Amino acid sequence: MVGKDKGHHPKLEALFPIADGIAQTFGKNAEVVVHDLRQPEKSLIYMAGNITGRKLGAPITNLVLETLKKNGDQAPNLIGYQTTTKDGKILKSSTIFIRDDDGKIIGCLCINLDITELITCQKILEYYTRTEKPNEPTTQEEFFNDVNDAMAGIVQGVLADYPVPVQLMEKDDKLIIVKKLDEKGVFLVRGAVEYVANVLGVSRYTVYNYLDEVRSTPLNTIT
Repeated sequence: MVGKDKGHHPKLEALFPIADGIAQTFGKNAEVVVHDLRQPEKSLIYMAGNITGRKLGAPITNLVLETLKKNGDQAPNLIGYQTTTKDGKILKSSTIFIRDDDGKIIGCLCINLDITELITCQKILEYYTRTEKPNEPTTQEEFFNDVNDAMAGIVQGVLADYPVPVQLMEKDDKLIIVKKLDEKGVFLVRGAVEYVANVLGVSRYTVYNYLDEVRSTPLNTIT
């Protein structure tokens, strides 16, 4: 808590501990203030944290005045707008209007978060994550721990995309699987033939025969 004036509407005074809680939650980069809008020229009656350099008795902001002028007691809450202080801090702010039992606006709770450092970090992240051709689709590249992991990942990926489970596959289905795996370069890896044979439930010689067949068959006849 930075400070408070005394003798204000009970609904406004009830906001003081709430302001403290919000400010303590967000730490040194937060300022939460309560305004008594019945005296806009010296409306600031409570401060928890201080990033705008104001003091108790400061007037309400131009934005709140304009909102009240335009909307009166029907003024909507202003949530998550960006502002800049005189000393260059970038703030994310929200203003919540408080009404009495008759629905008349009597004050507001204002939350100001200094996001200057976060904006700087955001720009750094954007710089280092920007690619030369951002409109191109992302390339799906998987990173494996070892060759067995690699084979298993590729084979299981192909099988997962195929509509027929291994247990129900006929020869033509297995030819298609071998063709897809061959296109992905699986059989360039030592031990791949034995691994695929085991997965498909055939002998390694059968896989070699499948490879000979798919490599000698026009691509448009095996889909």
